[in-house]
Amino acid sequence: MKSQNVASKRGLIITATIVFVLSVSELSNAQAPSGRLQAPANQAQTNDRAEGEPALEIQQQAEQELRNGTDLTRRGLFKEAIPHLLVAHGRVSNEYAAAFNLALCYVGTNQFERAIDLLKGLLNGAHAADVENLLAQAYIGNGQPQEALTALQKAAVLTPQNEKLYLLVADACTDHHDYALGLKVADLGLRNLSQSPRLHYERGVFLSRLDDFDHAKADFELVSKVAPGSEISYLASAHEALLDGNIAEAIRVAREGVGKSFDNPVLLTILGEALIRSGASPGQPEFAEAEAVLRKSVAKQPNDASSRLCLGELYLVEGHLDDAIAQLQRAQQIDPSTPAVYASLAKAYQRRGDLRRAQEALEVLTQLNQAQADRISSAPGDRKVSYGGRVADDEPSH
Repeated sequence: MKSQNVASKRGLIITATIVFVLSVSELSNAQAPSGRLQAPANQAQTNDRAEGEPALEIQQQAEQELRNGTDLTRRGLFKEAIPHLLVAHGRVSNEYAAAFNLALCYVGTNQFERAIDLLKGLLNGAHAADVENLLAQAYIGNGQPQEALTALQKAAVLTPQNEKLYLLVADACTDHHDYALGLKVADLGLRNLSQSPRLHYERGVFLSRLDDFDHAKADFELVSKVAPGSEISYLASAHEALLDGNIAEAIRVAREGVGKSFDNPVLLTILGEALIRSGASPGQPEFAEAEAVLRKSVAKQPNDASSRLCLGELYLVEGHLDDAIAQLQRAQQIDPSTPAVYASLAKAYQRRGDLRRAQEALEVLTQLNQAQADRISSAPGDRKVSYGGRVADDEPSH
């Protein structure tokens, strides 16, 4: 598959929920002293109240802004939450909630340097593991893989058995196409949670993205043994079959999983892609099934570039050029660094007779391929991704 992000931005939304609960519970115990809200017994008390009311009103407004901002953050509306959290920041009783949620929104809107600056100020608090977790994600987005790994290692020392810790950082690696770092994240998690099916699945995904198929298949097979019949097991088995080129088996497994109400967007996308690769053509039931599951995947996870890319390619096969271009353009907006998007866009534009845009898409495709080649040639370490994506050991010097 073009992308295997099990739950894009899952870490941000889950963490926001935790902080939302924290902020509400602590706010209930952080109101102004009750004496200021009681009827004054004399003029002195009246004067004290008059002087205190503006400050009290400002704080109450800030607390409300924190609640509003945190609620928006919890719903994944990071851009909308930022103005509310900026008002609350530095003016509320639960400053950790305001600062952390603001940093979380900065990560969610790709303002990584701002997030890093905020999070560094929270490192010595009571929630160090959560802060290091989000800091690792921010460093990944900011192109600082070593700093990200260091932050994750610090978090792992504090909460080594926290599976979610590794999964969230692995998601960030997937989002930013740093599969080599993602592999290190999964390995670190498996050192502490050796039988975690989700971590084995993540490692299998990263290995497959690095074209290390033999080791990827071993991880996928282990998932099925450790957690048979589970959603993650169906994901692993379907992914493994797709890697093997066993399209019929990928369809069978994915259909069975979906039939058991495992409507995971990735599983739906695997099914749709496998049906397309099976040769299904417009007018056939399999083609209609592919369109249905891909549309469902897009509806469940609108900001996943992979499902939109697959749906766009399906519309391209069907000859619905406007629909194809709409989905491919959305995939491009979500993930502008995926070469397959531009290859399909160029084909769609060409078929529509828009040769200028077709050429522009091809030029971006060439640039992305060159950038990938440059990264490969300068990649340090004992594992390098070849031009085709294959991992190669550094050759010994002669």
